[in-house]
Amino acid sequence: MAGNASGNVIVKIDHVEKIYQGRAGNVTALNGVDLEIKENEFVSVVGPSGCGKSTLLNIIAGLEEPTGGKVYVKGKEVVGTGKERGVIFQQYALFPWLTVKKNVKFGLKLQGIQEPKLSEIAEKYIHLVGLEEFSESYPKELSGGMKQRVAIARAYAVNPQILLMDEPFGALDAQTRTQLQTELLNTWEQERKTCFFITHDVEEAIILAQKVVIMSARPGRVKEIIPVNIPYPRTQETKMTKEFLDLKVKIWGLVYREFLEVRK
Repeated sequence: MAGNASGNVIVKIDHVEKIYQGRAGNVTALNGVDLEIKENEFVSVVGPSGCGKSTLLNIIAGLEEPTGGKVYVKGKEVVGTGKERGVIFQQYALFPWLTVKKNVKFGLKLQGIQEPKLSEIAEKYIHLVGLEEFSESYPKELSGGMKQRVAIARAYAVNPQILLMDEPFGALDAQTRTQLQTELLNTWEQERKTCFFITHDVEEAIILAQKVVIMSARPGRVKEIIPVNIPYPRTQETKMTKEFLDLKVKIWGLVYREFLEVRK
């Protein structure tokens, strides 16, 4: 069955803390986060706003340094960014002056890949996200969903072992979001990357992931990890099953309790 993660831990988050210093005093964003992610595993992360989800992703990506604790990727401590980690943000971060194809080629060029291999790889991933007809278009000519598909193709093209996604579908309308969930699932089943996916949408977290990590209200830490034992391939119809709905109620209840903590 597609979707089984192998037993090898690829990301180890070891008692990570993050404190931001501000004029009004220090703010503890993360307080002792421990988590292991296995090779090829799809992990979703949910929790109330301000619980440190994005901070944790940025630390794994090497874009921020932890105040305490360490992150290891394949046994090596994370110090800065690395080509084994690809990041997809909510904002598409495309170069407006480059076509779709040139945007996808960009990271490959930085790796020193030359033509014709350069075009071959770019075309493969543009095809994978269904944008062959738009390969010569510029970002301003694309819808929001198309732009995010370009960002996904660009991230996949450089062949990272780990994809870090920070609410990549958060700014999209419901129909486009649903479509991209399906495409991401299909792509993941073909490419089998390790995925760390942040979302506010509990349904989205469950339909995609093998396990859902629930973060506590600030200061953020891992409150609970819920396995999603629903077989792949999953479709939008999966969301109507009793198993899915029971999980949704359980996870939403845990997230909502944390949301109430923030409101106190």
